[in-house]
Amino acid sequence: ISVWDITPEIKELIKTSGMKNGFVNVISRHTTTAVMINEYESRLIKDLKDYFLKIAPPDAKYLHNEIHLRPETQEDKRRVLLNNWDINDPAVLEAWRSQEPFNAHSHLLSMMLGNSESIPVSNGELAIGQWQSVMLVDLDGPRKRTVGIQVFGT
Repeated sequence: ISVWDITPEIKELIKTSGMKNGFVNVISRHTTTAVMINEYESRLIKDLKDYFLKIAPPDAKYLHNEIHLRPETQEDKRRVLLNNWDINDPAVLEAWRSQEPFNAHSHLLSMMLGNSESIPVSNGELAIGQWQSVMLVDLDGPRKRTVGIQVFGT
């Protein structure tokens, strides 16, 4: 589990845009990351990681991690096909399965935390509290991750 404070990048984007009043939407582009607002403090981040590992232990039994049984339903198959994996070919099916990680715990934590935040901007500044930061939480990494940021306002 990795946590990054992305507040400076968001503030710079607001400054560059010239927006004074409005809001920014920040969304994760991954199913095993989350976006949240809270205090970015090293000991709290350690507590956060410990807590997450207790509520969703990586080594617990999860149906999603039974990759040899996936895709299970016609809808699951349709989604894999839509993502350019021709799993009707047995070799491609095995290749798809071999690249799938055992990460159900990461998906579950991401769903609990949420994948986006909408943050007001007032007088060109994020309207967040003194100790608040916007953070990207990687629950299945670390690896290269991206967020989408939209700026709305005048």
